[in-house]
Amino acid sequence: MEAFAQALNYGIPLFVILIILELLFSKIRKQEVANLPDTISSLSSGITNIVKDVLGLAVAIISYTWIEKNYAFFDLQVTWWMFPLVFIVKDFAGYCIHRFEHMVNYFWNRHRVHHSSEEYNLACALRQSISEFISISIIFTFPLAFIGIPAEVFAIVAPIHLFAQFWYHTRLINRMGFLEKIIVTPSHHRVHHAINPEYIDKNFSQIFIIWDKMFGTFQEEMDTVPPVYGITKPVQTWNPIVINFQHAVQIWKDFFRTSSWKDKARIWFMPTGWRPADVAEKYPLHFNPNPYEQEKYMPEVSLGIKVWSAFQLSLTLFTALFLFNNLANFSFALSIVIGAFIFLAVYAYTTIMDGKVYGFTLEVLKSLLAIFGIQYLSKLFVFNELWSVFLNVLLVYHLVCIILSLWFLAKNRPLKWA
Repeated sequence: MEAFAQALNYGIPLFVILIILELLFSKIRKQEVANLPDTISSLSSGITNIVKDVLGLAVAIISYTWIEKNYAFFDLQVTWWMFPLVFIVKDFAGYCIHRFEHMVNYFWNRHRVHHSSEEYNLACALRQSISEFISISIIFTFPLAFIGIPAEVFAIVAPIHLFAQFWYHTRLINRMGFLEKIIVTPSHHRVHHAINPEYIDKNFSQIFIIWDKMFGTFQEEMDTVPPVYGITKPVQTWNPIVINFQHAVQIWKDFFRTSSWKDKARIWFMPTGWRPADVAEKYPLHFNPNPYEQEKYMPEVSLGIKVWSAFQLSLTLFTALFLFNNLANFSFALSIVIGAFIFLAVYAYTTIMDGKVYGFTLEVLKSLLAIFGIQYLSKLFVFNELWSVFLNVLLVYHLVCIILSLWFLAKNRPLKWA
């Protein structure tokens, strides 16, 4: 896990640079592809997902490594042909799991955040789940474990396969000629993110588009049908942590509200959005019946709040990088505490962007925790002079944050409390 954390030192800055370049090119082309609160929400979602993964908060019921070490038929050494084989198998597994996530209530909860943005840009690619606690990929990869393909091959292929899905989340690249027949392109994936009736639940492939064409889920982007992005039940929040669990909370509510024991048992595995009849009648939900009349979520957010949130995002990202670079030196308990602080920070400033006053209270709590945390780290470790100066700067910064949060809190009392 430490190796993955170190790789993020290169991956995260690259993603941020590409996102900035996309925004610059969109301005040059006069093609709006983003708004600041939505981008902050997407980047914040990426931070929480990466922190969860680095801390190992998702588990596999049966691990690939355990099968390969104990039950492999052959004792194979790593060789070149294993990498394309694993890549193809992983891509097919990705197609299947992705399709399950769109078709089954339980699985939709962990994927919903990725579709929650009503924009479509590179930042949206970083909207990844923190509610995926159990990995089911072993269902598709266990044959390779029995053959004896070393787990080290997966350790190399997995991040490459994941990062290769970043680039096609853009509106700035049109058709790509013959590549459209081979790989997933921006045009293909725009269809996947659209809620138009012509496009919904299509193009599940991750790298090779062949899976959709083989299994009848392919849909070409049509010039006469511009994609409308988002989900049919809008999330109505910038808070990625809330988005991650909205659907699960709704399922649990329906589970307790229905009087049918049969429905209580099957609600988890029914098609996405299915609800017991008695609950749907008594507790109707608002869905967007016509995507072409979509009203994007855009609460009034002052320039000051936008600047505040962007700056908080930057500091939160730095804190995450600090955690990744010191993972080998920190105890698991300390890493969990820092991770919890990052989650609290994200929850606070995205709640503020939603116009909810209690977000400022969370900011005060976050800053108090940071002050105690910095003091604790200063006593626990011997930092070089540069790091010591930086920790002192952070200490002053969080003291200022408390003052500014109280000022914002007093100034913005007319905002919503819930």
